[in-house]
Amino acid sequence: MEQLKLNPGQKIYFASDFHLGAPTAELSRIRELKIIEWLNHIEKDAQAIFLVGDLFDFWFEYKQVVPKGFVRLQGKIATLVDRGVKIYFFLGNHDMWMKNYFTQELGVKMISDELELKINGSRFFIAHGDGLGPGDYGYKFIKKVFRNKLCQFLFSCLHPRIGLSMAQYFSNKSRIHTGTKDINYSNKDDEWLYQYSKAKLVEVPVDYFIFGHRHLPMDISVSASRYLNLGEWLNFCTYAEFDGSSLSLKVWSDEGEKAFEGIKE
Repeated sequence: MEQLKLNPGQKIYFASDFHLGAPTAELSRIRELKIIEWLNHIEKDAQAIFLVGDLFDFWFEYKQVVPKGFVRLQGKIATLVDRGVKIYFFLGNHDMWMKNYFTQELGVKMISDELELKINGSRFFIAHGDGLGPGDYGYKFIKKVFRNKLCQFLFSCLHPRIGLSMAQYFSNKSRIHTGTKDINYSNKDDEWLYQYSKAKLVEVPVDYFIFGHRHLPMDISVSASRYLNLGEWLNFCTYAEFDGSSLSLKVWSDEGEKAFEGIKE
């Protein structure tokens, strides 16, 4: 298990599901600037930042081509790393085809699946969350296909204009199909990442489960542990903050940082 000792006066931050590039370039640019405002705010005390997947609505890492856009976020990440902030980037289901560009150019540590981490004695289990928990066998199969190196190679043979256009089309179609399902909540027993956390606790002790992917921010108890979903930045602009002793969900608004008042069980 990886360990991280938090320095006095510093904090750890978690965010996910920026989905830059969606639904339009204009709206994505507004959201990108808001994310950078948040990063400017937290850099004063951030020791590490965990970006827990789906930063981009689609990203494919060609050998010699970088997808257009998002340069402001990339520049900000590089500046933070140069100042000594550790940044972890988890592969999500929308940006799983990333390789070493962010590591070589920006100094980011890439995490392909989950990470078990101890911070000042507290045990964290961090993952994007796609493909975990019961059910959803169709996606779990597709994920294996998309992670297959041969499939990635075949996609890379497409001209970027074709490949990226196809990916954007299917991403938008998926979002239309999902509709408002992501914001529906009945109870924690119906939450598949809660079910996964509950089963994981039987195997290993964990104090905090941190996931993205679900798009609905929530703070739910799992026996003596807690499951936090980081939500997303298209609607909620939520993130988590750990000060060495307590973990909390917060909201970034036009007025700055606010307390989270959403789903808590």
